[in-house]
Amino acid sequence: MKYLSLIFTILLLPQAVWADNPFVQTCYTTDPAPMVYNGRLYVYTGHDENKADFFWMQEWRVYSTDDMVNWTDHGSPLAIEDFVWADDRAWAPQCIERNGKFYFYVPLHSSLSGTMAIGVAVGDSPTGPFKDAIGKPLVDGSWAYIDPTVFVDDDGQAYLYWGNPDIYYVKLNEDMVSYSGDVVKVEQSVEGFGSPGPEVRKKGETYRDMYTEGPWFYKRNGKYYLLYAAGGIPEHIAYSMSDGPTGPWKYMGEIMPLSDTGSFTNHCGVVDFKGQSYFFYHTGKLPGGGGFGRSVAVESFTYNADGTFPLITPSASGVKPVGTLDPYKRVEAETMAWSRGVTTEPNAETGLYVSDIHNGDFIKLANVDCKRGGPKKFCASVASARRGGTIEVRVDSLEGPLVAELPVPATGGWEKWISLEAPIQMGVTGMHDIYLLFKGRKGPKLFNFDYWLFK
Repeated sequence: MKYLSLIFTILLLPQAVWADNPFVQTCYTTDPAPMVYNGRLYVYTGHDENKADFFWMQEWRVYSTDDMVNWTDHGSPLAIEDFVWADDRAWAPQCIERNGKFYFYVPLHSSLSGTMAIGVAVGDSPTGPFKDAIGKPLVDGSWAYIDPTVFVDDDGQAYLYWGNPDIYYVKLNEDMVSYSGDVVKVEQSVEGFGSPGPEVRKKGETYRDMYTEGPWFYKRNGKYYLLYAAGGIPEHIAYSMSDGPTGPWKYMGEIMPLSDTGSFTNHCGVVDFKGQSYFFYHTGKLPGGGGFGRSVAVESFTYNADGTFPLITPSASGVKPVGTLDPYKRVEAETMAWSRGVTTEPNAETGLYVSDIHNGDFIKLANVDCKRGGPKKFCASVASARRGGTIEVRVDSLEGPLVAELPVPATGGWEKWISLEAPIQMGVTGMHDIYLLFKGRKGPKLFNFDYWLFK
């Protein structure tokens, strides 16, 4: 009777099915650029360094999800050193697929011109690896050349927009790594963007709004959208619309007004996924974060009937799940809805794994379908050069019922992996959040963690 009572208790526990914002906690991430491919959502980001006092950014990172609440870290498939002509400032990217190839547009400081430039890398997979497609900048020669955004129209013509404080575009050729015609500077106006361009703005005059940087360009229901960071510093998100891919543009108002984000910049991306619209942005809300320690976040929204945006407010709760996690298939340790304390590291043999595990750190998985009948064993791949520790499996909260307890011994090295399993101590079925709580000696790093699953 006691065993049946425990099962009944777990079935009736309150189930937290909301994700948390920011949705990456293992490092600082910036400037989210979403892309849907083959039923999975990928987000390309920049990476703020710890304790930075400027935008000293060295690489780009990729994260993906199929349920909007559990995100898999794919590491860094592209960095400054992949471009021989660049030497600094790996800023806001965007990636797009065309004809089975993935084109990754990035701003970098050019050692050729001594200013900013836009480069393009190419890969065969949405997670890379990527390589410089042309061995030189796509466009070069101006401090305004940052924040590229790319879109392929219905007729096959591709467009690349970018710029701070001016806006530029080119028409890309079908190869996506060259362009035809000249670089075009968009004429800003009060009607188009809330104010004229920076060279003719009058000091002391108050304008309705002001384009700043970070454009995001796409098309929906025959209308073209250009979203951007606006207002100077601090930034909010505003947008303009057009009947054509190159304008004329009409200023439409704010999307995300100034809010308590903890960051003086913002940068957005918009995508539809599994029947829902999502607005990505960044905050400074992680511990130690701020204007140079930013973190990507997401909100769901519904367009107004006329295709315009509602006002979107940053939240700590995030978005609802649009799928479930199957724990009976291998789950990479770097897949998580929330975490505390841990980071990720790459390995050529095993790929990415979770590192920097200390006593009290944890990983949360959301909306996990334990199915009818429930698991019998918890299995994990781990490595430890020292004393090891323990993985506690709990349901629905850090203080929830203890489902399994897996002792982790010293394995002979931080990447000397062994597979272990522990029995499930009490029944758990149905949908739950799963918490993997790490325990061990206080102070030193305990072990590394590659993957887990239920059996």
